[in-house]
Amino acid sequence: MSPGDPQTTDFGFEQVRKEDKTGRVRAVFDSVAQRYDIMNDLMSGGAHRLWKRFTLSLTGLRPGDRVLDVAGGTGDLSVGLAQQVGKSGLVLLTDINAAMLSAGRDRLIDAGVVGNVLCVQADAEVLPFADASFDCVTIGFGLRNVTDKPRALQSMRRVLKSGGQLLVLEFSKPASAALQSVYDAYSFRLLPFLGRVVAGDADSYRYLAESIRRHPDQETLLGMLREAGFEDCRYHNLMGGIVAVHRGYRF
Repeated sequence: MSPGDPQTTDFGFEQVRKEDKTGRVRAVFDSVAQRYDIMNDLMSGGAHRLWKRFTLSLTGLRPGDRVLDVAGGTGDLSVGLAQQVGKSGLVLLTDINAAMLSAGRDRLIDAGVVGNVLCVQADAEVLPFADASFDCVTIGFGLRNVTDKPRALQSMRRVLKSGGQLLVLEFSKPASAALQSVYDAYSFRLLPFLGRVVAGDADSYRYLAESIRRHPDQETLLGMLREAGFEDCRYHNLMGGIVAVHRGYRF
């Protein structure tokens, strides 16, 4: 299999058949689901909480609004979104992975977030919701695991109301070569080590590090949002570009 083969896609640094990627990604997150939140804190030194807080600050949501949190996993963004839309609003937390969604449901209940959040197992590429259903769509650290990213972006645009906003929080490309060098050493040495010691799974965290390198950089993803039909697109670099928040609207 080669990178130019239209029947294949990347799974980390490996090329796999497109129909096989979803199952392999599912196996990764089945493995890490129960330790996912602990590993996020360890891997980022807690910084992922600040990145998500910044993303939430951009939503512009009001009480009564409806939000879709795609690939929302253990529900970090959904907790904040539920607070923003209030009891009269609605948040739909979706994930393709049942183990992650179950962990997210438990976390929401533990946080006392009930009544205005629903959990739905769904594929980002074929969202099972009506056109123009949501005031905002978020996807945090999930887009890089999607097999067909343009299709997923189009699906997310379809379910947005006119004037609605998409927010994509994702790892991206460091702005300096020096930072990239340090980041590479961390990703390919320390991250698999933490995965082995804490989660008992070095391979899954090696894949996660590789998937970040295969994800489009800031300008490429910006172009993909525009090609999917989003307007007024922009992005915000965080931690020197290690993470970026991309934004686009449906008008």
